[in-house]
Amino acid sequence: MSAEKDSDLPQQQVEQPETHYHILMSSQQFLVVRHMHTWRPPTDVMEDEDRLIVLVEIGGMKEGEFHISLSPHRLTVSGSRPVREKSCTAYHQIEVRYGEFRTDVALPWPVDANGINARYEDGFLRVELPRAQARRIRVIPVTREED
Repeated sequence: MSAEKDSDLPQQQVEQPETHYHILMSSQQFLVVRHMHTWRPPTDVMEDEDRLIVLVEIGGMKEGEFHISLSPHRLTVSGSRPVREKSCTAYHQIEVRYGEFRTDVALPWPVDANGINARYEDGFLRVELPRAQARRIRVIPVTREED
């Protein structure tokens, strides 16, 4: 496993329009600007003899709120985590990310697309990608015809 820093890894940020909130308190007025970006959930990638295991920490999701796609060299997990608490009058601490997310995993070798298994449980999405069987080369014997 490489020890690269998150800042060294390629990040795909999708710029979206800024959201503005006006807050009125007594005679004072505040303007809060919240930048909307696609964020990357914590992701672990592990390998054993016959498969690659991708573990994405993405709690609070329901069926249909995330998508998994596979290309020849990349697995992509994306979706949107909706804000569940919308009626708060003030926020004192905001650390949980909401909105659009995406994580990309480079595949180190070909995978068997028909054998992929994905399971979401206890806030973790676990995707198991079995290693594709090596293509076997068939050797055809050539015989000489006797006259």
